[in-house]
Amino acid sequence: MKIEHFKEHKIISIVRGIALEDAEQIFQTLYEEGIRLIEVTLNTESALTMINEMSRKFEGRMFVGAGTVLTPEMADQAIEAGAKFVLTPTVNVETIHTVKRAGVFCIAGALTPTEILTAYENGADLVKIFPAGTMGVNYIKDLKGPLPQIPTVPTGGIDITNASEFLSAGATALGVGSSIVKGKKGYKEEDFTELREKARRFYQVCHEN
Repeated sequence: MKIEHFKEHKIISIVRGIALEDAEQIFQTLYEEGIRLIEVTLNTESALTMINEMSRKFEGRMFVGAGTVLTPEMADQAIEAGAKFVLTPTVNVETIHTVKRAGVFCIAGALTPTEILTAYENGADLVKIFPAGTMGVNYIKDLKGPLPQIPTVPTGGIDITNASEFLSAGATALGVGSSIVKGKKGYKEEDFTELREKARRFYQVCHEN
């Protein structure tokens, strides 16, 4: 993967807490509404199986990555399962190095300027700013002052009302959780209808400019 994929597609849809049997229809719905970047968090039941099956099913159409990767061992497992990109919630330097040694795109989670610079200097391709919603869009603008060279992915608290503001503030892409995909098992028809509408609206908002 390249950073251009994130600049183009803008939305990383975070999948957490869903059932394996619902995954294919959820992914297909997201695909039909223009979403091309999916993060499956490793604290989701059967996450590695889901990454493996969905990365093969949607090969060449979507990029499936692994999130909540806490250790180098978890990174190795995710990459072996087929993850095209890996996200860490914190600045774990050894995990970043493990991902990059494998030739895989790495997004490291950070918050303070020191953490952000540390992650980037140790090889992170993008830096996930979490919790972005709590910090606010002005925080992203402020970071661009001393750290304009570091591409960011605000995550946490991103919704339909503030997504375009974060992009306008200089974010490369956005990590979006329950504002698109509800973390629940046993999706029903109305859940898929809601998912489709949320994905469509998010895509429109993030690609209207």
